[in-house]
Amino acid sequence: MFTRKQIFEGLGGESAFLWGARQTGKSTLLKVLYPDSIYFDLLLNNEFSRFQRNPSLLREIIDAKKPTKPVIIDEIQRIPALLNEVHWLIVNKSIQFILSGSSPRKILQSGGNLLGGRALRYELYPLVFSEIPDFDLLRAINNGLLPRHYLSNKARKLHEAYIGSYLKDEIINEARVRNIESFARFLDVAAFSNGEMVVLANIATDCGVSAPTIKSYFQILEDTLTGRFLHSFRKKPKRRVIHAPKFYFFDVGMANYLTKRHFIEIGSEAFGKAFEHLVYQEVFAHSSYSDIRYPVHFWRTASGLEVDFILGDHEVAVEVKSTPMAQNRHLSGLKSFAEEYTVKHKIIVTNDPYPRKMHDVMVLPWNIFLEKLWGGDLIS
Repeated sequence: MFTRKQIFEGLGGESAFLWGARQTGKSTLLKVLYPDSIYFDLLLNNEFSRFQRNPSLLREIIDAKKPTKPVIIDEIQRIPALLNEVHWLIVNKSIQFILSGSSPRKILQSGGNLLGGRALRYELYPLVFSEIPDFDLLRAINNGLLPRHYLSNKARKLHEAYIGSYLKDEIINEARVRNIESFARFLDVAAFSNGEMVVLANIATDCGVSAPTIKSYFQILEDTLTGRFLHSFRKKPKRRVIHAPKFYFFDVGMANYLTKRHFIEIGSEAFGKAFEHLVYQEVFAHSSYSDIRYPVHFWRTASGLEVDFILGDHEVAVEVKSTPMAQNRHLSGLKSFAEEYTVKHKIIVTNDPYPRKMHDVMVLPWNIFLEKLWGGDLIS
């Protein structure tokens, strides 16, 4: 059992949506946090059929039970019409709901009711460092951080099933993709672009479709919470900066499988890419779970100077290098960024065995960095 960081900070008596990609652990989390709540699972055929035929059944059940704890509805996107009943019960009966699902895309496309601001939005991501006892870096990088995948000794089989049944079937059906072959090619190309700057025209050429089509495919991945863009930091730059965003899949294991990487070993080129991706997952999840919800960007100049992650309003600048020993040449991006902006913490995350200080840059072993991040020592 993992103790998750998503604890619905600030929820109070409000209703909420809990979104997250498949198998991130939403159902398990809700059952742990709300063991005494009424729980409806729309993934069950009998439950789904009952409410699909008669959404007003929800109102009748609530009237009979008069719940004092939040009412949980899992897989809410399967019956968008049920949200009208939820809306009425929130407004007229002051019932608190937590509504979970893999993404709101289907609800939005059907013109469904997202409760008009009457429900807060939360997300659940793959596991993070502070949720896993005896965190194993190589296991995390190779297996990914979906709970079942991380624990498995045959994670590649699980990746294959996940890609086939979810990314290539369910998402295609839900998004009503017309050209299935081009979308499948896009997934492969997008995976090889993982962690790199996205140039739509180049990807369009590789996939044999138009740039607007590629843009719509990326939008599908964003809407279904299976990937997201990392935008560049552009606040009053003195140097000319690159505006093109980077793109990351939601889980490092998924990206590894799509790029046909097999076992990744420390020191390989693949390890460097996956290591950076894992640090990004941690930073993004921390920014979302924490009260401050700080923005995360990257910074790159036209001349090639780069910092991997800028946290907040340039409070923290983080460069990620998989090297076992950071050297002066690894600091050029951080130094250049600090010439333009006041930075509270300049950090290079590495495989160094000990933390140390090079000039005014902290060199932190990856585990020390993650301990400080989740301990609230870096940004608050």
